[in-house]
Amino acid sequence: MRGYDMSKYIDKPLETYVNSNLERAERVGLALREMAKTAHLSFDRNVLPMAWLGHKTTMRFAFHDGLTCDTGDLDEMKEKFPESAEDIDRYLNFFAGYRKESVVAHKSEAHKKLERSSAEWAGGWGGHSNPDFGRVVNLGTEGIRKIIDEYKQKNTDDADWFYRACEYALDAIDIVGERFQKVAEEEAKSCDDPERKKRLELAAKAFEVVPKKPAYDFTSACHVFWMLFTMDGNDSPGRFDQYMFRAYSISEDMDEVDDVLHRIWEVFHDTRSWNLCLSGSDENWNDETNDLTYHILRIAAEKRYNTPNITLRVHHNTPEKLWNAIVDTLATGIGMPALYNDDIVCAGLEKIGIPACDSHDYCMNGCNQIDIMGKSHMGLEDGEVLFCKCLEYALYNGKNPVNGEMDAIPTGDACKFATYEEFEAAFMRQLEYVTYTCCATANAHQQMRGFYSPNPFRSCLIEGCLEKGRDYRNGGPLYGHGQILAEGIADTGDSLWAIKKFVFDEKKYTMEQVIAALDADFVGWEEMQKDFLSCEKFGNDIKEVDEITARAVNRFLTVLKRNNTYRGGVFTGGCSTFNRAAGYGRAVGALPNGRKRCTPLLADSIAAEPGRDTNGPTALIKSVLNYNHVDSCSGFVFQTKYDKKIISTPKGKAALIALAKTYFAGGGQQFTVTVVSPDDLIDAQKNPDAHRDLIVRVGGYSDIFVNLGKDLQDNIIARTFIDI
Repeated sequence: MRGYDMSKYIDKPLETYVNSNLERAERVGLALREMAKTAHLSFDRNVLPMAWLGHKTTMRFAFHDGLTCDTGDLDEMKEKFPESAEDIDRYLNFFAGYRKESVVAHKSEAHKKLERSSAEWAGGWGGHSNPDFGRVVNLGTEGIRKIIDEYKQKNTDDADWFYRACEYALDAIDIVGERFQKVAEEEAKSCDDPERKKRLELAAKAFEVVPKKPAYDFTSACHVFWMLFTMDGNDSPGRFDQYMFRAYSISEDMDEVDDVLHRIWEVFHDTRSWNLCLSGSDENWNDETNDLTYHILRIAAEKRYNTPNITLRVHHNTPEKLWNAIVDTLATGIGMPALYNDDIVCAGLEKIGIPACDSHDYCMNGCNQIDIMGKSHMGLEDGEVLFCKCLEYALYNGKNPVNGEMDAIPTGDACKFATYEEFEAAFMRQLEYVTYTCCATANAHQQMRGFYSPNPFRSCLIEGCLEKGRDYRNGGPLYGHGQILAEGIADTGDSLWAIKKFVFDEKKYTMEQVIAALDADFVGWEEMQKDFLSCEKFGNDIKEVDEITARAVNRFLTVLKRNNTYRGGVFTGGCSTFNRAAGYGRAVGALPNGRKRCTPLLADSIAAEPGRDTNGPTALIKSVLNYNHVDSCSGFVFQTKYDKKIISTPKGKAALIALAKTYFAGGGQQFTVTVVSPDDLIDAQKNPDAHRDLIVRVGGYSDIFVNLGKDLQDNIIARTFIDI
């Protein structure tokens, strides 16, 4: 470089990536191999191998973005040393797809308007998926190389570069394993702590075998799993009890097994790991619960951590022993496991073309999105649509009442609609427009990712990639569907019902008056607001309200499936508020459900508005079952909240099992439980230091209550406690 020594910034992996005259995926593989040689490796306090590639270096690698460069450092160098700008630009251009201006350029003007108003978002990150770590645990890299050898003979159509990229990625895995063997051996020699020394010696022994060959016991399996997991960037472990069970079952020292599983749980928590899925059924509906399933639930109940995010699959053949273990774990108050119904999820996946042999291999990742273990890249998630904004666009003929801008499409002057059906049709058109725009943006982003961030590491761990000779981000996985989430469902349904009832059925108010009241945030229109607040609400088994709400959701799910994904599949939908409900609420003006302008309170996932379900749990369940759960192929989160005094009793636990079974038998997809004392929630807001261990369910994950913003805390407090 002219004028400045760039060696601090242009390290060997970056130089290799930029200066190789090869396909981008092959350059990524070579860079990974170089990173493996110099990456900082260590054994943490739990004596498990930490192998983040590119930690504190210019080049970085992680599941969501793939191989990236800290372009901020290079930008600073351009400013300081303009004489080297031309050379630095050569490096920056290779990462153009990740730079803010490039990402924005892939978004249409229509999308930008909607995104600014929080009507939807799409793209912007690489998403979760569930690589099959079991491939390395149970086959070793040598076994994967045999798969490559088999298929590169079949796929001779310009795929050699892809297979070389994957071989380089496997080289990186082998190099890191060899280095860990030496690190463990050297540290053990000088270690004065007898317990740590013993664990280091076991690690050194393990890395004499793994990752090249299959794990020979549970300890060696955990070492190679954690090495891969950190190399990948700490995503979701997936069906851990299934792919780790072979090694678990052949282990002779169960005390050692228990020790390493406890340590794995500690590092899961330390690194904020995502979704770990337990149990399930095979394609013949045989239950797949095993001893490791129960062992994990015992440790989760003992540790009482809010991570990893545990989900558990149930079905019509789930044994009572497992149901009892589930409620014992839930009774600790950790909000886990979240339960998924195989009978509904598998049916939905099969409806979009996934055969039973693979639909029954589904798992969750991230918060609650659905993936096929080691066989898919299904977005997770690709975007979100805020129903409340679509309602506003129907009321204001495409304008956003919060900022006065024309964000959406004209669907007619709401004041001139003669029937409720005309108004609902306008709302549906706005919903379709926002949904189509969201899908289009997601596809543009998928295509950009496919070009800029091939991932040979994951291509080795996702079925279909090696078999097809195609990258993980470019149609390699067997399944490439997408997932767009819905927000503000019940708020919208309640508002639609209020308009139907008071404007069109009873004719108590005109549409002009309703819009005037919304514009005034109900100031001067307090009687109307009172009517809106007190009228029938979703979640109480009231047919008309439930049907209106369900129609909106079912239309959304139908429209999504009309959109193909760039990855190769169709878009599907789900609903999980994550921690964004309060933010979405602030983006919405006053609504005909009586809600004030920009109030940070929206419905929790697919359930009722907080505190509006007043007719008991059976009524709430019957309302929620009006949705078509089969068509929702992403997490369709149903949050429920219980007083811990009730759930701690045998009678309460039995009642909770019965309620969950009733919901699933009726066609429910997902069931989530928060067990907490009402008084503890109130006191935690006043005295947070006294409640640092208070865990609640937030959308599709568990979190420490006092770590949440007050808006979200208020949302959780307002949710109805279910009396069983």
